[in-house]
Amino acid sequence: MPAKPQDTTTLRGREAEALAARFLEARGLSVLERNFRIRGGEIDLICRDGTTLVFVEVRLRSRADFGGAAASIGGAKRRRLVLAARHYLAGRPECPCRFDCVLLADPAGRSLEWMRDAFSADE
Repeated sequence: MPAKPQDTTTLRGREAEALAARFLEARGLSVLERNFRIRGGEIDLICRDGTTLVFVEVRLRSRADFGGAAASIGGAKRRRLVLAARHYLAGRPECPCRFDCVLLADPAGRSLEWMRDAFSADE
């Protein structure tokens, strides 16, 4: 039985995550994990920036009809990211961490914005 092809949205999302990973690596971050999943949440990229763990949400929105990429990271999404980050950190030595966002307005990455320390776990 042939493999089921992935839908276009999933493929574009994976391409955006790969582009974001290359962008961050070119700026000195090390990618530790991709698509860390738990029930109730997912983190697109987990990176290290010096001694800091960086949990990265990657958003691709080619249209701004509903507010663009940044507007799509609402309170519920932030809570799911924090939940997943807490699971990732459980049992690991304590270290500084932050939440970054990489926002893309087109799949080719011609318009990419890196929001360092985009929100905190307390929001």
